[in-house]
Amino acid sequence: MSIIKHMVTFSLHSGRNNEQAEAFLRMSKQELADIPGVQQFEVYRQVSGKNDHDYMFSMAFADQAAYKAYNQHPVHVNYVKERWDKEVQSFQETDVVLYE
Repeated sequence: MSIIKHMVTFSLHSGRNNEQAEAFLRMSKQELADIPGVQQFEVYRQVSGKNDHDYMFSMAFADQAAYKAYNQHPVHVNYVKERWDKEVQSFQETDVVLYE
């Protein structure tokens, strides 16, 4: 199987381009990028008026096992419970592999 690209677009309860949003983005990158198996963790700001979400996280995993380990990792589980579920207003998750 090919590398899995995991992307999540989202908006925050706090809105965009404010100190609370910036703190959320910094903390998220710091915590999630260090989980074993995470590759190419990137944070994006939305610039298209065609998308309702304000931000995007993008990361890659070598395979399904690495992706599963990430989802079950205690840091990720705690992050979702303590930060994501409380601060994210809406989101859309996409997991893809390269079409060959």
